[in-house]
Amino acid sequence: MGLDVAMSSVAAAGTFTLGANSADPVTVVRLGFGAMRIVGPGIWGDPADPAQAIAVLRGAAELGVNLIDTADSYGPFISEDLIKQALHPYDGILVATKGGLTRQGPDAWDAVGRAPYLRQCVQMSLRRLGVDRIDLWQLHRIDPRTPVEEQFGEIAAMQAEGLIRHVGLSEVSVADVEIARTYFDVVSVQNMYNVAVRSSEALVDYCHDNAMGFIPWFPLGNRQLLQADGPVARTAARLSVSPSQVALAWLLQRSPVILPIPGTGSLEHLRDNCGAADVQLDDQALADLSDIGA
Repeated sequence: MGLDVAMSSVAAAGTFTLGANSADPVTVVRLGFGAMRIVGPGIWGDPADPAQAIAVLRGAAELGVNLIDTADSYGPFISEDLIKQALHPYDGILVATKGGLTRQGPDAWDAVGRAPYLRQCVQMSLRRLGVDRIDLWQLHRIDPRTPVEEQFGEIAAMQAEGLIRHVGLSEVSVADVEIARTYFDVVSVQNMYNVAVRSSEALVDYCHDNAMGFIPWFPLGNRQLLQADGPVARTAARLSVSPSQVALAWLLQRSPVILPIPGTGSLEHLRDNCGAADVQLDDQALADLSDIGA
């Protein structure tokens, strides 16, 4: 099942170059796709309709999305398997994955940062995705029980060996990023951030000042945020767009380094999310949305 590219395309979101100051930069369209929701409930097990998951992934590519974000823990492993089935050999598409979390069941996660485990994460993601090098590998969480020098040192070693092209971090502070940068070039950071949850404002500004990509996870917030009577509904109605498009447009306008990765298992929602690239929020909208974050 395909999508009408003429109806919606993410091209208007603009682009961002990851690792712009490195010897091997890569440019992506700023509005990407998060592949967490294409698996079963609790981010556990197979999706109810694998064919639909494949269609959504291919539909994202048809709409111009060339940043697909996943993790070995989604499923676990199932999201990466579906991405390979749908998109390999990834012509023009950057597949970013993460490692460092273990799964004990639905909605259960535990960080493990021991060097042998991180290496296993990378090696298995390489196999599942069918690549010789991961374009963007992100440490899903810093393990507080393992010395950071062990975690960051192993990541640096794998990058030096050519297993990883670029490195990112997830759920970190500015201080964490600065320590990591003594081991390797950090090209992106992935923290929870949206129009209602602004606890990472300082990190967004840090990424902006240092030309790092900021990948907000949970970019659409919770369902309450997007309801017809939710906090962005008035702005959406005035602009004749959907609440999801308002929330994503706000992120795109917040900083040119922000790379939203809305995820969905629905072609309809995919099309709606991609339409955010064409939405321009006016001063009134920005003021009203600022009150939500406050």
